[in-house]
Amino acid sequence: MKAVTILASLLLTASAFAGVKTETIAVLMRDGIKLATDVYRDDAVTKAPVILMRTPYDRTKAKGSAERWAKAGYVAVMQDCRGTRASEGVMAPYNNEGQDGYDTIEWITRQPWCSGRVGMMGGSYVGAVQWQAAAENPPGLAAIAPQATWSSFYRNLYLGGSVRLALISGWIGGNTAKPEGVKPADMNEALLRLPLSDVDEAIGWPMPWLDAFLTHPEPNGFWTRLDLTSRLPELQLPALHVVGYYDFFSRESVDNFMIMQKQARDPKTRQQQRLILGPWDHGSVGKTKTSEVEFGPEATADTFALQLDWFDRHLKQDPAALSKPFPPVRYFSIGDNVWRDAQTWPPEGFTSTSFYLHSAGKANTRRGNGSLTKEAPTKDQPNDSFHADPGNPAPSCPVTQARPLKAAVWGPVDQSATEDRDDVLVYTSEPMAAPLTFAGNAEAKLHVSTDTPDADWAVKLIDVHPDGFAQNIARGILRGRYRNSLLKPELMQPGKVYEITVDLGPVAATIAKGHQLRVDISGADFPLYDRNPNTAEGIFSNKTAVAAEHVHHKPGALSRIVLPIR
Repeated sequence: MKAVTILASLLLTASAFAGVKTETIAVLMRDGIKLATDVYRDDAVTKAPVILMRTPYDRTKAKGSAERWAKAGYVAVMQDCRGTRASEGVMAPYNNEGQDGYDTIEWITRQPWCSGRVGMMGGSYVGAVQWQAAAENPPGLAAIAPQATWSSFYRNLYLGGSVRLALISGWIGGNTAKPEGVKPADMNEALLRLPLSDVDEAIGWPMPWLDAFLTHPEPNGFWTRLDLTSRLPELQLPALHVVGYYDFFSRESVDNFMIMQKQARDPKTRQQQRLILGPWDHGSVGKTKTSEVEFGPEATADTFALQLDWFDRHLKQDPAALSKPFPPVRYFSIGDNVWRDAQTWPPEGFTSTSFYLHSAGKANTRRGNGSLTKEAPTKDQPNDSFHADPGNPAPSCPVTQARPLKAAVWGPVDQSATEDRDDVLVYTSEPMAAPLTFAGNAEAKLHVSTDTPDADWAVKLIDVHPDGFAQNIARGILRGRYRNSLLKPELMQPGKVYEITVDLGPVAATIAKGHQLRVDISGADFPLYDRNPNTAEGIFSNKTAVAAEHVHHKPGALSRIVLPIR
């Protein structure tokens, strides 16, 4: 039975916004668990559409946002997810959010102050619960605004078979109760622990969910309950998708938009999707600065205003909102720092163009002889090689006193110090004679070999400024054994040359005149991604091997970067 009821109406409090009252209610789920829920209503509004936010991060922190929604003519409902803050139950990441979302929405639509139309908003975990609830088809859910989130949890955590180690270890460590008196260990050391099943012990206490996530590197049945992607086309639901290029959710969020716009069974739903793609990481959405780069005032975005317009359009069905221009895609171009509109992602009018790797066999470090041109090699060139040592992995970004290894960031930072390592291959173009503009999904097609049964290839796309600042604009990684299939890994034969494709994700940028385009290739991107032990002995082994990795670039083995150029 999916019906839910009010258990208790606890408190009405005056809001800082005149006329807004807050009522705290315990809402009963189908299994008897009660979830703490705050309802914000303006005295002047008797019945209105509802904005729902379900969060594991303390519903009361959303008070200011909720009051703004109430003054904008909505009823705002803020709820602690199961097992968090004031809600009952046990927190099992994402495990109950679909049914709890359904039950909450059903309860909302039965309240006298609800017009019958409900929207959901929020980002990250708070965005994922929207897709989980939507997949249950609750009556009354009329629009969502998921920001920086997933529809497949596996694809959120894993890329090319490599897991986003620092992300999930830090998140679960921060959201798992610590035994009394236990202090977390040094995360720099914990992230280096092998096998991965021991990372929680290295941090300081048992975390079963972390063990489970880290020891299932393939998208098999373990992940089925948290894979909603195949159900998205069945939804009849307007969705506002917001994410940044530097967000670890960028691929997932953009893919969700593309699925809904191109594959939704309902033609009207295809026309009710919007993507906002900016120069942000997970914590800087809407801001002008991400990590070490200031993108200027144009980079700002008022997410509340975007959501208000969206819900006025789809919940209130307000004529003024419906009459506004509605470009399906609005994306920011890094470098020239301007917004552009498009009908689809990838945008039309761009052509896939190859930039080929060249060297005289010594592309190691930024002072090596690696180069990048539009011309393919016409004669044999010696391959480039480096040693990938799991004991000393290439870092995700340069380690500094202010930014230790564990604090690696996804955003743009000067990569120069990392490019001084001998285990990083660097290929750089001549300075641009004219601006180079591209927008779409970038990839690296490499011809590689190794002397171990498995190895990783991590690739970064770089904009080199005239002053030498090496700004990462896209990145990707591929674990060799997953080169053909994530479900059916195949070990690598030592010395055999394979063509691999490394997904670099969505990106839009202009490499300005006088700047240079650069590609960095290494055997690790740690700790944003876990290290490959290179032994292929399995996820529960702690043995490692140093891999001698090679990148080939010659006729018949043309290693290259493929960019959608205008």
